[in-house]
Amino acid sequence: MPQPAIFLDRDGTINFDPGYLNNPEAVRLIEGTGVALKLLKDAGYLLLVISNQSGIARGLITDEQVGLVNSRIDELLVKYSSVSIDHFFYCPHHESFGEEGECDCRKPGTGMIDQALARFEIDLPHSFLIGDSVADVLAGHNAGIKTILVGTGNGSEHISVLQDKNKLPNFTCLNLYESAKLILKIKSGASAC
Repeated sequence: MPQPAIFLDRDGTINFDPGYLNNPEAVRLIEGTGVALKLLKDAGYLLLVISNQSGIARGLITDEQVGLVNSRIDELLVKYSSVSIDHFFYCPHHESFGEEGECDCRKPGTGMIDQALARFEIDLPHSFLIGDSVADVLAGHNAGIKTILVGTGNGSEHISVLQDKNKLPNFTCLNLYESAKLILKIKSGASAC
């Protein structure tokens, strides 16, 4: 039976983004993240991270470091809220560092979402994509997923760009915790406004 999913950007949405995060000891969850993800997990959502990690293509971080940071995020989530991410998907590419046309996974492309759909039986119409950037919202639009732009990370800076592109998110929220409350309200059938 298909399960709804929460597609999550990582840096700036789940954890603070110092730029090209390569040290697991530097991982700091944004306040309310653990509680938010526990609420969503308990409500039956898959938790799937989809993250652009162009630092790999740029030679600034390695696949191993991305894996260690992802593991640290799970360690912190389990420690504080007894929840973990179901799977981390990430794109190591960047169009300026590599051969043109080699990547379909980098957001706003849908490659990571396609990988998730191949791996899990997902109820896409009842799923959400939460992120803090133009690329996150556009990826959700491109995949036909409802989008939430959070104000953490770069979110507050990107809303005007999305307005100019006429590609506004379905919803905007202060952070992941407020997003979780909104999703649960929508799931319960209550009005989203």
